[in-house]
Amino acid sequence: MIQSVCARAVRTVIKKSYTRTGGVIMTNFDFLKDEPKFKSFADTAIAAERIFSIDESASVLNCRRAMEFAIKWMYSVDSSLTKPWDDKLVSLMSAEDFRDLVDNDLWQRLDFIRKMGNTAAHTGKRVSKEQAALCLENLFVFMDYVAYCYADQYTERAFDEKLLGKTETKPVAIKPQTPEIDLETLIKENQALKAELTARREEQQPTYVPKPLDISEYKTRKLYIDAMLEDAGWIEGKNWLNEVEIPGMPNKSETGFADYVLYGDDGKALAIIEAKRTCVDVSKGRQQAKLYADLIEKQQGRRPVVFLTNGFETRISDNQYPERKVASIYSKRDLEKLFNLQSMRTGLTNIFVDKKIAGRYYQEAAVKAVCDSFDRKNRRKALLVMATGSGKTRTVIALVKVLLNHGWIKNVLFLADRNSLVTQAKRSFVNLLPDFSVTNLCEEKDNYGAHCVFSTYQTMMNCIDMVQDEDGKLFTCGHFDLVICDEAHRSIYNKYRDIFNYFDAPLVGLTATPKDEIDKNTYEIFELESGVPTYGYELAQAVKDGYLVDFMSIETRLKFIENGIVYDELSEEDKQEYEETFETEDGNLPEQINSSALNDWVFNEDTIREVLNILMTNGLRVDYGNKIGKTIIFAKNHRHAEKILEVFGKEYPHLKDYAKVIDNYLNYAQSAIDEFSDPKKMPQIAISVDMLDTGIDVPEVLNLVFFKKVMSKAKFWQMIGRGTRLCPGLMDGADKDKFYIFDFCGNFEFFRMNKGKSTANTIAVQGAIFQLKFEMSYKLQDLAYQTEQLKKFRSSLIEDMTGKVRELNRDNFAVRQHLKYVELYSSGENYQALTYADTLVARDELAPLIEPEKDDAQALRFDALMYGIELAYLAGKKYSRGKHDLIKRARGLTKVANIPEITKQAPLIEQILHTDYLDRADVNDFEKIRKNLRDLVKYIPKEYIIYETNMDDEVLSTEWNESELENDDLKNYKAKAEFYIREHQNESVIAKLKGNIPLNSEDVKELEKILWSDLGTKADYEAEYGEKPLGEFVRGIVGLDMNAAKQAFSEYLDSTNLDSRQIYFVNQIVEYIVQNGMMKDLSVLQDSPFTDQGSIVDVFTDLSVWMGIRKVIDQVNANAAA
Repeated sequence: MIQSVCARAVRTVIKKSYTRTGGVIMTNFDFLKDEPKFKSFADTAIAAERIFSIDESASVLNCRRAMEFAIKWMYSVDSSLTKPWDDKLVSLMSAEDFRDLVDNDLWQRLDFIRKMGNTAAHTGKRVSKEQAALCLENLFVFMDYVAYCYADQYTERAFDEKLLGKTETKPVAIKPQTPEIDLETLIKENQALKAELTARREEQQPTYVPKPLDISEYKTRKLYIDAMLEDAGWIEGKNWLNEVEIPGMPNKSETGFADYVLYGDDGKALAIIEAKRTCVDVSKGRQQAKLYADLIEKQQGRRPVVFLTNGFETRISDNQYPERKVASIYSKRDLEKLFNLQSMRTGLTNIFVDKKIAGRYYQEAAVKAVCDSFDRKNRRKALLVMATGSGKTRTVIALVKVLLNHGWIKNVLFLADRNSLVTQAKRSFVNLLPDFSVTNLCEEKDNYGAHCVFSTYQTMMNCIDMVQDEDGKLFTCGHFDLVICDEAHRSIYNKYRDIFNYFDAPLVGLTATPKDEIDKNTYEIFELESGVPTYGYELAQAVKDGYLVDFMSIETRLKFIENGIVYDELSEEDKQEYEETFETEDGNLPEQINSSALNDWVFNEDTIREVLNILMTNGLRVDYGNKIGKTIIFAKNHRHAEKILEVFGKEYPHLKDYAKVIDNYLNYAQSAIDEFSDPKKMPQIAISVDMLDTGIDVPEVLNLVFFKKVMSKAKFWQMIGRGTRLCPGLMDGADKDKFYIFDFCGNFEFFRMNKGKSTANTIAVQGAIFQLKFEMSYKLQDLAYQTEQLKKFRSSLIEDMTGKVRELNRDNFAVRQHLKYVELYSSGENYQALTYADTLVARDELAPLIEPEKDDAQALRFDALMYGIELAYLAGKKYSRGKHDLIKRARGLTKVANIPEITKQAPLIEQILHTDYLDRADVNDFEKIRKNLRDLVKYIPKEYIIYETNMDDEVLSTEWNESELENDDLKNYKAKAEFYIREHQNESVIAKLKGNIPLNSEDVKELEKILWSDLGTKADYEAEYGEKPLGEFVRGIVGLDMNAAKQAFSEYLDSTNLDSRQIYFVNQIVEYIVQNGMMKDLSVLQDSPFTDQGSIVDVFTDLSVWMGIRKVIDQVNANAAA
C-alpha cells in the first residue's frame, strides 16, 4: 500500500498548454514522444492527427495502424498477454487476455477504429470528417490508458478537439509510412522490459479511471446504427442521408431534422430512422417520427416506413401491422419489396384454394383459417395442428400459392430440424408448384437467390452472416415474407429462437402433436389461447373421415422390464447365471438389477425373444399370411438394436435379410430407408434408433413395436404417425384399415396417466456454467456472505463472466439479437446489484450465446456439478443428487490413486468419502473441492461393462385395446359442411337455393339428410349454427346466382321510369344479395355504397317504388327458408 502511494506521488499531474513550436502544430499525441519506449506507435498516431484536415481516410488508416502497433507493443512487454494463434489485429483484440486488461467501453472504442479502418481500406466508401474525428478521440483515450499503465511518468490530459482544426491545411511532410511490425521480433526486442512493465501495469491499472462512452445520439449512430445500415447494404450519401430537413413541423422554426432518411431508386423516401441514445427508450422518438412521416407522405404521396432505434433495440412501423420489435434495419431491396407487395396486395376474404394441391375439406379450411388470421385479424403468427399423414406440406403449399396470387409474399423460408424432412418438403413444392423457384441450402450452395428456401435450422444459422450477392448481405432481416416452421414446438423455438427473432416475417407453425398435448408455451409463442390453434385436424377426425388409419394397441407387461431382474425370484439355474455374471470383485452380489438397466447395459436374450415371438405371432401379415407386414421396432440404443437383430437371426434363421438395423451408425442410411420403403424389397422389419421415429413416409407399415420408453408426448405421437397412412390394396387386395402398436414399455399407460412432458430444453455445458455463476453472484449479495473470502470469490465469478461475454462476436447475427444485454454485462459494474429478474435475463439472453471452452469436457462437467452444489448451498437446498454424483466421482478416483496428482489429493478424497465433510462443508469448501479435483476427473476409468444374459423372462399380462382417440367434432363439422356445400353446388336442392327457386318438402328432407345425417348430426348443426334455417345456411355459403338476382329485380332494372340514382341503388342491392345470398338486415342500406348517391328517402321520393323493391327482397329471403 505504501509503495502504491509513493508510486502515485512520483506521477505528478501536469497541466499542459499546447502551442506552436518552431512553426509546427502541436497534436493530442505529442505526449507519446516523451516516452522513448512508445516510439513504435507515437509517430503513426501523430501522423493520423496531422493529416486529418487533408485526408480523412488516411487519418483513419493511421489511427488503425497506430492502435495495432500499440496493441502489439503491449503483447511484447506484458507477460499477462499471450500471443494467440495468429497475430491479426482482430485476433489480438478478441483474445480473452487482452479483453481482461481493457474495460468494455475502451474495447468498443478500439473496435470502432478497427471497423472504420477496414471500411477505409477495403470498401472505397468515403470516411466523413466526424467519423475520422471520433477515431482520433478513441485512439487518444487508448493511448492515454497505455501511458497510465506503462509510462515512467504519467501526465493527466484530455482530448482537445480544437487542435484538430489547427492542423496544417497545406501539404505537410508526413514521414514515410511505418513498416508493418512483426510481433515475434518485437517480443524479442522488449524481453528485458517485460518484468518491469508488467509489474508497473499491475500496480497502476487498478487506479485507472475509465473514460465511459458518453454516447450522444450522434455517437450512437456512429457506433451502432451506422453499422446496422452498412450491414444491410445502405450507402451513406447515396441512398442514406443524415439530418434531413423536414419543413412543416409544429415548432417555432417550423422545421425538423430527421436523423436518417433512406431512399429508393426513384428518389422517394422509403424509411425514416429516429435515433436515440443507447440509454434512452426508443419509444421517446415515436411521436417525432410520426410527424416526420406525416409530412413526407403529404409531400411525396407515399408514407415511409418508420424505424425507432437506440442502437440496441429497433422497432418498425410499416403502415400495416402494429409497431413491433425487429432485429435490424431493412435493406433497400427489403423496403422496395415491402412497398411493392403492399401496393399489389388484395384481400384474403374470398380466396380460391387449388384443389389439385389441397383437395380435402380440412386442408382448404386450414388455408382459409390462416388467411383469415393474417387478413381480417391482422395477425402475424398461425399454428396448424394436423395429424401425421393428413397432408401438412400440401396444405402449406396451397397456402403459399394463395398468398403469392394475392400479392402477400415473394420469398418463403421453410425450416425443419432434419435433412430428410427438408428434402421431402422441397420435393413436394417442386412437384406441386413447378413455377416457383426453390433451393435446399443443405445440398445446393449456388442457388441462394431462389424465392423459396428450404433449410435445417442449423444450416440457416450458418448462412445468415455468410451468404452475399452483388448487393451485399442476402438474408437480411426483411428478406423473407413468410417463414414456415415444421414440427413447431417450444423446444425447437427456444433452441433456434434467434432465427425466428431475426427474420421479420409472418410465421406459420406445423405440428402433428394433438392440440391438447401441446405445451402451453408453444401456444404463447404463436400468441394463441392455450388449446386453440389457428386450425386443428387431428388423428381421430382423420380416421373418422377415412383419410388415415386407426390403430390397436397390444400392451404387454414383461417381468424383467416391469420389475427388473430380482435374484430371489429366479430359478436355480438362472440364479447360477446371475451369480456368475453380476458378482463383484469383493464377492458382493446385488439383490436385483433395476429395470432401467435392461437394454442399456444388461441385454437379456430371452426378453428379446419374448418380444419377437409376440410380434411374429400376432403381427399383421401380408401375402396371404406368409409374410409379416412392414414393421418398425423402436430400440433403446444401437447396442440394443444390434442385439435384437442377433436374436432374430437365431430364432428365425430361415428369414434371410428379413430384419435390418437402420440408425445413425449405418453408412448410406438413406438407401436403407428407401429399400425398407419399397414394398417389393426387404427388409420387412426395420430396427430403428431415432432415425425412423419421425419424418419417413411408408404407407405399407402395419406394425410398430415400442421396445423403449418415450417421455415426450410430441415424439410419441410422431412415432405413432409412422403407421397411420392409407395403403389401398395392401391386405391381399383389401385396403389397409388398421395397424398394430406393440407396447412393451408401458408407454400408453404412461400417457393415459397424463405424465408425459414436453421435450426438455437443453443448454450446452458452457452456457449452464455461466448461468450457475450468474445465479451464485446474485445469491452472494446476501448479508450472510459478506466475508472477505466470499467477496473475493464473487469478484472472480464476475471477472470470469465479463470475460466470456466480451469474447462474443458482435458481428454474429445471433449475438446482435441480444446486443443490449451483451454490452450491459460486458462491464463488471453492472453485476454489483443483481436482481432475480437479472438472473432470468442471463438465462434467456446470454447463457445460450456463450462460446465453448477449450478445456477438458469432463473437467467442465465437474465444474457444472460443483457450481450446482454451491448454488444449492447458497439457496438453502440439500441437493442430495449432486452430492451423490460427487461421491461417485471421488470413488472413481480411488481406483487410480497410483497417479501422483491423485495421490496428492488423497486426504481430500478420504474426507469426502469417509467423513461428514460434505455435510459440514460451505461454499469455500466446495470451491476447494472443485479446484483440486476438476483436472483429475479425466483419469476416472470409464467402466461401462456390457452384460449379456439369457435368463427366463415371463409375460405378466397382455391387453388388446382400441385406440381411444378423441376428436373435436364441432369445429370439423363446420369445415366439412361448408366444404360440402361449396363442392356440390350442382346438386338439385343446392342449385335451387342458388337459383332463387322455392324448396318443396322433398327438397327440405334431402337437405336435412345431407346436413343432419351424412355430414354429422342435428345436434352438431345446432351446436354450430343454432336455429338458422337450413336453406339460409346454404344460401349464405353459395350466394345467389347473378342471373337469378337480376331476374328477381328485372321489373326495376329494366324500367324506364327509374332515374340513374334509383337504378344505382337497386344494382347495389343485387350485388349484395349475389355475394351474401340474402339481405336479412336492412340496416346495411344506411351505409356506403348504398348511400353514396343519397339515402332511401332522398333517392325514392315515391315510397311505393321502394316498398315494391322491399317486397322483392323479402321474397328472395323467403325462397331460402327451409
